[in-house]
Formats: sequence, structure tokens, C-alpha cells
Amino acid sequence: MAKKKASRKKVSRKKATRKKAGRKKVARKKAAKKKAKKKAKKKAKKKAKKKAKKKAKKKAKKKAKKKAKKKARKKTAKKTATRTR
Repeated sequence: MAKKKASRKKVSRKKATRKKAGRKKVARKKAAKKKAKKKAKKKAKKKAKKKAKKKAKKKAKKKAKKKAKKKARKKTAKKTATRTR
């Protein structure tokens, strides 16, 4: 009898589908991780934007306060100037 060609070991259908399901599960997990990462990044960006907005608001408030102080100083200086004359 001639030597039989080494046949590929037949993997049972059950095993194959199980393997496929396992691979799918891994892929799903990976995709979920990727999505979560993207979401986290988006959230962080949003948070940073909010923080920046808050900071800008604070800065503007400080600036306005400084301006008001300067104006008040000028006003008093004017008053004293007219008074001392």
C-alpha cells in the first residue's frame, strides 16, 4: 500500500466553533477596551475644556477687579489733586 498523504487532523466541528467563539470573545473584549479608552479620552478632553473655561473666567474676574481698582485709584487721585490745588 502506498504511503497515505498525511491528512490534516480533523478538528471536530464543536471544537472549531468553540475556538471561533473564543476568538470572537477576545475580539469583543479588545474592541470594548478600545471604545472605553476613546470614551475616557473624550471625557478627559471635556474636563480639560471645562477647567480651562473656569480658569479663563477666574482670570477675567481678576482682571476686572484690577481694572476697577485702578479706576478707583485714578478717581481718588483726581479728587485729591483738585482738592489740594
